[in-house]
Amino acid sequence: MAFSVNTNAGALFALQNLTKTNSQLDTVQSRINTGLKVASAKDNAAVFAIAQGQRADLAGLESVKSSLDRASSSVNVALAAAEAVSDLLIELKAKATAAADPGADAASRTALNDEFKNLIHRSTLLLIMLNLTV
Repeated sequence: MAFSVNTNAGALFALQNLTKTNSQLDTVQSRINTGLKVASAKDNAAVFAIAQGQRADLAGLESVKSSLDRASSSVNVALAAAEAVSDLLIELKAKATAAADPGADAASRTALNDEFKNLIHRSTLLLIMLNLTV
C-alpha cells in the first residue's frame, strides 16, 4: 500500500510547515536584499506608502542641503574677497598718507603713486573676479 501526501497526515503537516518556512525565508531574503523592512507595497501597503513619502521628503531635504552648501560657499568667497579689498584699501590709505607728507620728495611721491595705481588695479581685478564667482 503506497502512501501519498494527500492521505498521509504527517506528510501533509510537514509540507505545510515547509511552505510556511519557505515563505518566511523569502520575506527575510527580500529584507536583506533591499535593506528595507517593507520592500514593496505587497509587504505592507500602509507602511510602504509612509516610507515612500519619507524617502521623497528626504530627497527634497538633500536637495535643499546641497543648495545651502553652494550658497555658503558663495558667501565664503564673497567674504574672502571683501577682506582682501579691505586690506587693499588700508594699504591705499597708507600710501596716500605717505604721499601727503610734506617731507616727501618728487621721486618718493612718484614711487608711491605707482604703488597706489598698482593697488587700485589689484582691487579692481579682485572685484571683477568676485563678480564672476558670485
